[in-house]
Amino acid sequence: MTAMTEIARKFFDACETGKGWEGCKAHCTPNATFAAQAEPLADIKTLQNYTEWMKGLLTFVPDGRYEVKSFATDEAGKSVSAYGVFFGTHTGQGGPCPPTGKKTATDYVYVMFFEGDKIKHMQKIWHAGLAMKDLGWV
Repeated sequence: MTAMTEIARKFFDACETGKGWEGCKAHCTPNATFAAQAEPLADIKTLQNYTEWMKGLLTFVPDGRYEVKSFATDEAGKSVSAYGVFFGTHTGQGGPCPPTGKKTATDYVYVMFFEGDKIKHMQKIWHAGLAMKDLGWV
């Protein structure tokens, strides 16, 4: 396993289990950027803010968990792509509406771009509309 792959796996796990920036920053450049073409994430531009968003999500989707389907490293492109499925039920207080008790299983991909041994940018590819519909938010 390459160093990039190992760092990406550690970051992925910390982010997806709600460790927030404190649990993720060791794997990222201080000003790491973030982008996604998904409505709930449209205003998030830093990886720090995204990791805190994930931490917050797990307060109202407390059973949230992920299953990794694929990890791929592109040495020439200095990137690692991770494909996963996020599972969760809106049972906690918070979020866009009172708890719905509804579940989702939503596919997503992180493409993590590296500068040396740190993630400098992450692109999330996710169809947020389907997940929001599953959860009864739209």
